[in-house]
Amino acid sequence: MSNEYRHVLVAVDLTKDSHKVLERAMQIADRNQARLSIMHTLEPLGFAYGGDIPMDLTSIQDQLDDHAKQRLAEIADPHVAKENQHVVVGMPDTEIHRFAEEQGVDLIVVGSHGRHGFALLLGSTSTGVLHGAKCDVLAVRVGKEGEAEE
Repeated sequence: MSNEYRHVLVAVDLTKDSHKVLERAMQIADRNQARLSIMHTLEPLGFAYGGDIPMDLTSIQDQLDDHAKQRLAEIADPHVAKENQHVVVGMPDTEIHRFAEEQGVDLIVVGSHGRHGFALLLGSTSTGVLHGAKCDVLAVRVGKEGEAEE
């Protein structure tokens, strides 16, 4: 592992496992005296419903955004400065790659449930991040202690 990381990005899904992923990213950032950013990506409601709902979902999307910001702050405070806490709307792997390139991130830390076979082929955010990243990616194993691998 390089000791030359300058900007570490931790991408979280806001579950209880997010604390474990953040903790690992903090250790690396501290060792490297690196800047630490944290982000969560919300998929647009239009994607979830295929755009078939004939109504304005803006207020619902805004509520989801506010809730995500609040939850992210619960996870990140006091470890990550407010200006380095980000909630964005879009496809997770695409937005993580975009943010990493724009902000000069040289390590992305994500959680992974360590799925194999079909579950891996069907795609997960961590797999998408790994395959399109232009910097190092660390997948932190998350899930219940003693959980059997599939």
